[in-house]
Amino acid sequence: MIYSRFWNKFLFDLGVSCKEEPFQKLVNQGMIQGRSNFVYRINSDDHDKAPVFVSLNLKKDYDVTPIHVDVNIVSNDVLDIEAFKAWRPEYQNAEFILEDGKYICGWAIEKMSKSMFNVVNPDMIVEKYGADTLRLYEMFLGPVEASKPWDTNGIDGCHRFLKKFWGLFYENRTDNFLPSADEAAKPESLKSVHKLIKKVSEDIEKFSYNTSISAFMIAVNELGQQKCHNKELLTDLVILIAPFAPHIAEELWEALGEQGSVCDAAWPKYDEQYLKENDMQLTISFNGKARFQMTFPVDANNEEIQKQVLADEKSQKYLEGFNVLKVIVVPKKIVNVVLKK
Repeated sequence: MIYSRFWNKFLFDLGVSCKEEPFQKLVNQGMIQGRSNFVYRINSDDHDKAPVFVSLNLKKDYDVTPIHVDVNIVSNDVLDIEAFKAWRPEYQNAEFILEDGKYICGWAIEKMSKSMFNVVNPDMIVEKYGADTLRLYEMFLGPVEASKPWDTNGIDGCHRFLKKFWGLFYENRTDNFLPSADEAAKPESLKSVHKLIKKVSEDIEKFSYNTSISAFMIAVNELGQQKCHNKELLTDLVILIAPFAPHIAEELWEALGEQGSVCDAAWPKYDEQYLKENDMQLTISFNGKARFQMTFPVDANNEEIQKQVLADEKSQKYLEGFNVLKVIVVPKKIVNVVLKK
């Protein structure tokens, strides 16, 4: 930052830059912490004997010393034994006490450091999952300014999400291209996409990338359930995901028949008319215990809600043998039916 300010002030003095300060706001990124893994070596006075390592849940029966192990040879806390033997010459003849045929490693959240062997090699992540998954997971970890632990075990969720996103465009079994310009947009699909446009547009301005990705996951699930194949809506979806997963976005942009790069496309704008809520879902409780949920028109008054709740078939088994003292309606949240024998 010091160098960028120096050059900007230098260019400002020359009359090239229009502003003296290059930045309007400073955002300090939080530290990415490492998730370390451990193996447990059984202590022995015989130093000529091959080292013996005991799995995590069996170590209580032995006198052991925890040793940091390279996280790149551990997957979901399960040690790759052959890779471990090849990792260091002194472990070439190591023996292992396993549980259910696996060696389970211990773990701890620590500062990412070479000495703790918890530095993640991004090339290995890219090779296994792809660059988009790595990029997406980095942003999904948490707020930009917060310190957060890197846990490779959690990257599978982002990979599955991208597969599900791809599934909106290509049928899994036949690989048929699904978007159609002839299919009309369903009202619920319009609502899902325009809610997403609003959320992502606002979150990017606030550097809140993790909540944008959460919104994407919700929207993709909704669109999948709605079987949305409307080309216009799916095109907007591709533009929205481009800052987060640019490679998959470029592939789909070309498949949609669009010209140029998706990065040059106009950012979608949401329409307020599609964001209006027509229904609301309330939790129905009896004597303070939540039993089920019901959907009501958003403009329903308390008297209408009360009548529908008491008349509903699901309510009858809770009302049987009781008298209704009163019905408490908390707007847009809960309905509590107070009963007494």
